[in-house]
Amino acid sequence: MRQIVKWRWPIVIVLLLATVGLFLAAPNLSKQAEDAGAIQLASDTDSQRAADILKAAGASEETISLVIPLKEAVTKEDRTEIGQIVKDLEKLDKPVTGVLNPFESKETEGQLISKDKKTVLVPITVDGTQEEITALAEDIRSDLLPDDRTIYLTGESLINADVNKSSQEGLKRTELITVGLIFGLLLIVFRSIVTPFVPLFAVGVTYLMSQSFVAFFVDWFGFPVSNFTQIFLVAILFGIGTDYCILLLSRYKEELTAGHDVETAIVNTYKTAGRTLLISGLAVLVGFSAIGFADFPIFKSSVAVAVGIAVLLLVLFTLVPFFMATLKEKLFWPSKNAASHQDSRLWARYGGLSIRRPLLAMAIVAVVTIPTLFTYDDDLSFNTVDEIGAKYETVKGLNAISDGFGAGESLPVNIILKDDQNIVTEKTVPYAEQLSRELVKLDGVKAVRSISRPTGDVIDDLYVDQQLKQVASGLTDAKDGLGKVGQGLQTVEDNLQNISGQIPAGDQASAGAAQLQQAADGLGQINQQLALVGQGLQSAENIPQTVGTLTALSGQLTQIQTGIAQAATGIETQGAQAGQLGSGLTQLADGVGSANNGLGKIEDGLKEAADFLKEMGNSKTIRGTGMFIPKDTLSSKDFEPVIDRYTIDDKTGLKFEVILDNDPYSPEAIETVAAIKKTTASTLKDTPLEQAQVAYGGISSINSDLNDTSKADFSRTVVIMIISLFIVLAIMFRSLIMPLFMIGSLLLTYYTSVSIAELIFVNGLGYDGISWAVPFFGFVMLVALGIDYSIFLLDRFREETINGLETNEAMYVSMKKMGSVIITAAIILAGTFGAMMPSGVLSLVQIATIVITGLLLYGLIVLPLLIPAITVSFGKGVWWPFRQKQNKK
Repeated sequence: MRQIVKWRWPIVIVLLLATVGLFLAAPNLSKQAEDAGAIQLASDTDSQRAADILKAAGASEETISLVIPLKEAVTKEDRTEIGQIVKDLEKLDKPVTGVLNPFESKETEGQLISKDKKTVLVPITVDGTQEEITALAEDIRSDLLPDDRTIYLTGESLINADVNKSSQEGLKRTELITVGLIFGLLLIVFRSIVTPFVPLFAVGVTYLMSQSFVAFFVDWFGFPVSNFTQIFLVAILFGIGTDYCILLLSRYKEELTAGHDVETAIVNTYKTAGRTLLISGLAVLVGFSAIGFADFPIFKSSVAVAVGIAVLLLVLFTLVPFFMATLKEKLFWPSKNAASHQDSRLWARYGGLSIRRPLLAMAIVAVVTIPTLFTYDDDLSFNTVDEIGAKYETVKGLNAISDGFGAGESLPVNIILKDDQNIVTEKTVPYAEQLSRELVKLDGVKAVRSISRPTGDVIDDLYVDQQLKQVASGLTDAKDGLGKVGQGLQTVEDNLQNISGQIPAGDQASAGAAQLQQAADGLGQINQQLALVGQGLQSAENIPQTVGTLTALSGQLTQIQTGIAQAATGIETQGAQAGQLGSGLTQLADGVGSANNGLGKIEDGLKEAADFLKEMGNSKTIRGTGMFIPKDTLSSKDFEPVIDRYTIDDKTGLKFEVILDNDPYSPEAIETVAAIKKTTASTLKDTPLEQAQVAYGGISSINSDLNDTSKADFSRTVVIMIISLFIVLAIMFRSLIMPLFMIGSLLLTYYTSVSIAELIFVNGLGYDGISWAVPFFGFVMLVALGIDYSIFLLDRFREETINGLETNEAMYVSMKKMGSVIITAAIILAGTFGAMMPSGVLSLVQIATIVITGLLLYGLIVLPLLIPAITVSFGKGVWWPFRQKQNKK
């Protein structure tokens, strides 16, 4: 330290030049956080795999929507104006890939106009980055939408953009409030105009350097970054940096008061408080470094704080000694005594209780903390909308959709099935329908839209029972048709019998009469066969036989028609009367021809039915699905829009849209997603779609993955962090006992604090739960920062025991000396987190609530009562398995 004091000017100049240079050269950390996105899931999660599949297939489109609430049911004028907006939207280039007109058809009206006709949706499919989509929304708002009509723009990317915007605005407010708050508190604590500038300047340099390093690391090494990164850097560095400065300045003042010269005071300060600071900083550094073992990039992004702590230690051991050595006693001008250097009367009273009556002190801590633990339900919320509140247009749009169509309509769950070959065939689509049918049965599922039910309604004509009804109806029509043909032929037969009796004598006429009689007899036989055929059509099994019979009868009718025509020609040459008879016969021949044509149509229809039934009989899908897709159905022109919407990558993939009954952001939606995944897996088993990749998209699926990821990361990080802290503390304090109750006291404080936060936000304010990221960050912040205060106390206790004091007396002296420092530091750190309250971001407010509650609870109750009580209860055994050395007097 003496060398640092000696070379302080060159060291400070280099430090400041490095700070300015790094700040000017570093990338924009705020922009990096915005580009990284609000949610960054691992590649093996269902929702991320769905996004990757769609991107690889060139189908990574998402939907933003115009939401148009109306005061009355949609009018003709509304249709005209909205139709013009749609036309203008259709003219836009990328990132717009399609616009759905709500008035295009009855089907689209059913989907995009609410039942009360007072809300209209215009979905716009887009393919671009969040920045491009946000810019598109701004252009649509300014250039295409009328100012005199209420129209909201909403969608997942736009909501995330609003979250980013809210976070950045919150960061600016937090920075200003933090600086002002710390300056005011330091002014009160040190009663000096000069002193507050030292911590603020030191921490300011630290923050600028840390932010620059992190930004470079993001570019160079893919360092994790999120909206939380800068806010946590501000809150933690300003809070803990100020705490460390208070510790150093307090001890420096104490050394000056003891009569030491400036250099000696500085050296002694860093031998004692500097060691405490180093232990504390190392513990915090280890705590935040442990977050690097998390899988979730958003959680890992707070590893940036570890970078900040490393820089902070460098600055505190270089820049602060510079001010001490340069300003000397003037560092505390105009005050000669600072409140922070006086013995703490409050902690002296605490010491009297916890040291003399440790069991009572422990009981008081238990009464304060344990009851709230029984109220804790670990309710989590994944509602991004709650993060920013209802003032944003995107949230108003979602609320309008929810009011008009139901909450689930706004953001459906997407199921993606992807294979290497064509899976859109007559053999596979029935199994896709089977999946749709099973999904719609689930509690929480309102409807399913897919290739087999594009509007969400079942297509009855694709089911075998309906198809067989149609075949049966066709057989009835064929039977009726055969009856009519038979009646017509009977009429021809009767007329032939009548005409044959009127033919005049003559060889040629007699031959014609015989020919007509033969035709009449033939018609009689045909009629008898038609009657039998009609009876046979009562069963579809007889269709092939019937077709063969009709073919034979058609040939006979052709011969009869030819015979009648020849007879008519011969009779017409016999005179006027015969000529009239011949003309009548010609008409009868035409009638036989018409009957034959009718019979041919019936035959064709029956052949189609026979082919249909044969194809159906060969189908393997009917037994399992009850569904049959006739040949060429999927390639028909009418089916093209359905194929375009619900297939991807040249028909090697299928898309399903599952509309939920509940709010897509709700905990109930996450439970429904779990049921959807289970049902999908069981339904596809042992089907042609079993080998397809299955992935799940949509905000509810993302939240389901967030739930699984955040809980797994929390458990793993907590274990790693606790073990790491235990090792560091055991080495630094040369004890295996002290780390146990130091960490245990913080665990008790954390769970009490998060229970209180849940009571406030869930039971009191009515939120679904604590925001999903809050328990993780709350734990890391409270444990990593709270450990400092127990280190402050117990390292001073270690110092006093080394100086020869007994356990009880050493603890009492330590509490008096460190009480004011710890309380002041806790208040300042709580204040810096309190500066996050006006940020407007719910998760930051909740994290601040947990940390503030925990710090005050720890600094005012747990630390002064529980830690001394446990320490004195162990006595000298608190150093087990080592022995504490003592200085020789």
